[in-house]
Amino acid sequence: MQELWLFASAGMSLLPHVEHAPIWLTIAVGAALAWRTAIWWRRTALPSRWLLNFLVAAGSAGIFLTFNQFFGKDPGIALLICFLALKLLEMRRVRDGLAIIFLCYFLLLTHFLNEQGIGVAGFTLATLVVVTAALASLGHGGRPAADHLRQSVLMLAQAAPFMLVLFLLFPRVQGPLWGMPADAYSAMSGLSDSMSPGSISNLSLSGEIAFRVKFEGDLPPRPALYWRGPVLSLYDGRTWRADARQRKVSPHDTAAGPTYRYSVTLEPHNKHWLFVLEMPWKLPPDAILARDYQLLSKTPVRSRIRYEAQSHLEFVPGADESEVSLRRHLALPANNPRTRALAEKWRQELATDEGIVRRMLDHFRQEKFFYTLTPPLLGENSIDQFLFETRRGFCEHYASAFVFAMRAAGVPARVVTGYQGGEENPVDGYMIVRQSDAHAWAEVWLKDKGWVRVDPTAAIAPNRIEAGLASAVLAGEPLPFLVRTDLSWFRGIRFRWEALSNSWNQWVLGYNPQRQREVLSRLGMREPDWKTMTAAMAVLCGLLLLGLVFWTLHKRIRIDPTVRAWNLLSRKLAHLGLARRDWEGPMDFFNRVALSRPELAHPMQAIVALYIDLRYGKQNDQSAQQRLRKLVSNLEIIAKR
Repeated sequence: MQELWLFASAGMSLLPHVEHAPIWLTIAVGAALAWRTAIWWRRTALPSRWLLNFLVAAGSAGIFLTFNQFFGKDPGIALLICFLALKLLEMRRVRDGLAIIFLCYFLLLTHFLNEQGIGVAGFTLATLVVVTAALASLGHGGRPAADHLRQSVLMLAQAAPFMLVLFLLFPRVQGPLWGMPADAYSAMSGLSDSMSPGSISNLSLSGEIAFRVKFEGDLPPRPALYWRGPVLSLYDGRTWRADARQRKVSPHDTAAGPTYRYSVTLEPHNKHWLFVLEMPWKLPPDAILARDYQLLSKTPVRSRIRYEAQSHLEFVPGADESEVSLRRHLALPANNPRTRALAEKWRQELATDEGIVRRMLDHFRQEKFFYTLTPPLLGENSIDQFLFETRRGFCEHYASAFVFAMRAAGVPARVVTGYQGGEENPVDGYMIVRQSDAHAWAEVWLKDKGWVRVDPTAAIAPNRIEAGLASAVLAGEPLPFLVRTDLSWFRGIRFRWEALSNSWNQWVLGYNPQRQREVLSRLGMREPDWKTMTAAMAVLCGLLLLGLVFWTLHKRIRIDPTVRAWNLLSRKLAHLGLARRDWEGPMDFFNRVALSRPELAHPMQAIVALYIDLRYGKQNDQSAQQRLRKLVSNLEIIAKR
């Protein structure tokens, strides 16, 4: 039975890593578990020492060849997985079982290095119960499985108050308590500081949450939900890139119209940019607004953060852009001659920059362009090929072609990437913005107006701006499961689950120093510092420990009914001078009572026989205990005659 507990612990500890571990390692570990289970089932011999040494060397070599190192998050976890599987193949003694359990505990911690959602936490807690039950089984192998689980749950329940006190009061630091290895953030997804054909359409196939927004008051209209991100102004003929020289002090601007205040809970993406509603007015602390109106964090966003911002939808950018900057926003590579010729023709025909902008948008509307998530591949002159041949593209194709044509016509322009839209969750009132809402649009420089947003996608597929991605793409296009509009039956379940996950993110994963100060101030600690929190933590842990000691002593004092009935018998016979002595066993006590009071020998014999059976035998039901108490009461009546 102990082997089954260890197999279950190892299997549950390894299961969440199947998604992240190399395929060959998953297959090898599965084969090792199946091999060890067959050995236990057939009662055959364990593999020899030399074979295990070979497997250790082969597994270590495979991990090194896969990751090119042994140090880092991914290779470290892979080594733990390999060692746990191989340790099962040499399990002979209780000490080996303890080593397996400790490896399982370590692997439980590594689950949170890949994901920290409430689902992973729930599964990890269930696995923790099983692993602790396996630990209990090593010391009490003959007990039923339910007893081991009950003991495990009891132990964890006793530890829960201490965990809660430490969680609330332990002084928080910004970021993790340990230094993460360099590869810890390699799997983070989101917008990039570059854009090429197909980059945003690929990102739009993901239903992952990019950030959540909580508005104070009414929500802005959906067509105004432009969440500004990286601004791209450099173009090499294929890829648009951000210009680091644009990151300067924000210019002076004016604002009018309604003010929208909101808080953003941003998922980690390992980049510097933050997302705000165009245009930002009041900025979060420790944030920088670049000259291109891109909001930047001083450090890469490598953990979930929460910040407050304020925006005006009728924000008027300043009109004091330098000539050097405007010339940079006219630079183009020497390709796409057909687009250049078309733009130069428009420049000759039209007198104003506004007229050229309108002509380009009319060109998109009047010609047969299609909005699709699966555009064809483009060659060297990608803009020409898109505008005059394929005419099928996603938002990055339209934004890129529009900005190229504007620059060719002498209108300064740039590409802006970010997200457009969002879905309000009616359960908790948060707006959810997913990776599938990723979008690209354009900005043009108009004299006396400054930078003005122009969204070419709105000319091709206005439904994309009004109602979201699912309503704009062609029938049969691939869509993320969570944004499909034909799954209305699933929406209620999804809203509730995402609201629960959001609460988990806000109050557990997002319990940062600021949130800790808010909670402690509500509890009466107005200005808590680390000394006050440490003192309160020590006092509360001491009180909890004292309460646990009293509870344990009370439980020990409340002995089982069989012993309580036996002690009652001793007290009753003490009135006759026949109290049980400390060193006397049941039979010695019976013999002495029978010699002193022969009339009590028969009832005393029945009491002693039932007590021995209850105390040292297999009988332990309530009816037998009630019969023992009744016999003790009847003995008192006989003794008084």
